[in-house]
Amino acid sequence: MSAAFPVTDSTFQQEVLNSEIPVLVDFWAPWCGPCRMVAPVVDEIAEQYSGRIKVVKLNTDDNHQVASTYEIQSIPTLMIFKSGAKVDKIVGAVPKATLATTLEKHL
Repeated sequence: MSAAFPVTDSTFQQEVLNSEIPVLVDFWAPWCGPCRMVAPVVDEIAEQYSGRIKVVKLNTDDNHQVASTYEIQSIPTLMIFKSGAKVDKIVGAVPKATLATTLEKHL
């Protein structure tokens, strides 16, 4: 079973920007209710698209550098990166279907 795994300021470049496949990044924080609501959906997406996309989580409380670089102002924010560039962004807790539809555009 594949689930989203954590990245940090120091591993973001390697895991996300240098990834050979598209990456979904879940920007979240432990105190955020909507983040906890969307977490199982993000894990389901990780499982469903295993091998086609990489799914990672970045705790914005602990990793200010990346959160600041991408101007994360509200969480959860889900960003899709492809070939080292941000190609899409979803802000807020969304249904799995919405997330899947957005991802499909970039596969």
